[in-house]
Amino acid sequence: MIRVSEIYKTYQLWHNPASRLLVPLAHKLIRPWAGDWFARFEAKRCKPVQALSNISFELARGESLGIIGLNGSGKSTLLQIIAGTLQATSGTVEVEGRIAALLELGSGFDPEFTGRENVYLNATILGLSRSEIDARYNDIVSFADIGIFIDHPVKSYSSGMVLRLAFAVQVHVAPDILIVDEALAVGDARFQAKALSKIESILATGTTLLFVGHDLRAVKAFCDRAILLDHGHITHQGLPDDVIKDYLLQVQQSKQDDSGQSRQILKTASGFAAAGFGISSASIALPGQSANPVTNNHLTLAYGETVEIVLQIRMQEAIEHAYLIMDLVDASGLQLTGKRIAIPGISDSPQLSLKLKCSFQKGIYRFRFRIVDAPTIDGTLVLSRQDNLMSLEMLDDVRDQFTGLFPADLDWKWKS
Repeated sequence: MIRVSEIYKTYQLWHNPASRLLVPLAHKLIRPWAGDWFARFEAKRCKPVQALSNISFELARGESLGIIGLNGSGKSTLLQIIAGTLQATSGTVEVEGRIAALLELGSGFDPEFTGRENVYLNATILGLSRSEIDARYNDIVSFADIGIFIDHPVKSYSSGMVLRLAFAVQVHVAPDILIVDEALAVGDARFQAKALSKIESILATGTTLLFVGHDLRAVKAFCDRAILLDHGHITHQGLPDDVIKDYLLQVQQSKQDDSGQSRQILKTASGFAAAGFGISSASIALPGQSANPVTNNHLTLAYGETVEIVLQIRMQEAIEHAYLIMDLVDASGLQLTGKRIAIPGISDSPQLSLKLKCSFQKGIYRFRFRIVDAPTIDGTLVLSRQDNLMSLEMLDDVRDQFTGLFPADLDWKWKS
C-alpha cells in the first residue's frame, strides 16, 4: 500500500529576506553557466538543513507501522510527504488507495462556512462523491457530537469542536490507508475513548495504519512494526518492544544531557542503565521456595497467592534521593499500580525483598523496575530501567468476584 524509496528532504535557512529572492534567481539565470560561482554565492546566503536522509520502507495491506523519535527527528515531515502535502527533495513515494490523514485537523475548513458545508467540502476533497457524503453525513455529525452548532459558521466554534468535526470527517471516509500524527488527543476523555474505539474498528476492516506519536502504549496496541528516527535517519526498525527500548534510551540520554550530567547510558537486555547502576540479580518465587532461573523469572499463580521478589541493587555512588520504583503493567504495557521505595545508603549493593499478594484477573502481567534520583516527584532523573526482568501469569477466571483487573476495597449493605 505504501512504498517509500530513498526519501531526502532538505530545507534552506535563509540569512535574510533578500536571499530568498536572489538565490532562486541566480539558480535559474546564472547557475547553468557559472556553477562554481553560484555554489559560493548560495553558501554565503543560505544554510541547508537535512530533515530526512535516505528513508526507505514498505507497508503492505492491513499492516500497521509506528514511527517514533525525539522532537525534531523528522517524523511529521515524513508523514506530510507520504500524505502528499509536502514535496520531497528527492526520492519517490508510491501509495495505493484512499488516504485519510489525521495531521493538521481542521486546516482545510473555511471559517465562514457552516459545519455542514465544511463536512461536504472536506469529504469532497478526500474523494467522496455527493451521494457517499449524503449516506455518511448523519454518522459524521453524530460522531462529532457538536449539536446545533453544525449549522453555525466554523469561526464560532471552539478549537475542540473544530478538531472533533475534522476527526469525524476523516474517520468516516472508509480509507484504505489511515495516517495518524498525534491526533488521538482530540477533545475530552470521553471523545478520546470514542476516537480510539473508532480507529480500532477501522483497522479491523484491513485498513493500513501509519502512526506517529509519543504515546508508546498506542504504538504497542496498534502497530505490528515500528521505526525509530533520529535526526532524519532510520536508526532501528523491527518489533515495537525492541524499537521502544532504543527510543527510551534516547530519551534518557537527552534528559541527562539537559541536566548537565556526564554519566554514560548503556543499553541492557531489558532496558538501559547508567554506568554503575542497575539491578544485579532478580528472582520471583512463592514464599519459602527458591526461584528457578530456567523459567526466566516467570511465575504461574492461582488467584490470591503471594509472591516474594528479591532484588540486588547496584549503586556505584551514593545518591541522596535514590528510589526504586516498581510498576506492574499488563500485557499491552498499561501501568496498573506501582510503588516508590527509598533506597538506603547502607551499602553499594543493597538487597530488597518484597512480598505482593496477587489478586488479579486472569492474564499475564509484567514488572518494570526503575532506579531514580528524585529530589522531587516532578524532578526525577532515571538511572536505570528494566522492563522484562520478571512476569507472572494468573490462571483463575474470577470475573464473578469483581470486574476490571483487580478488586477495590469496598464495603456495602442493603437497606429496605
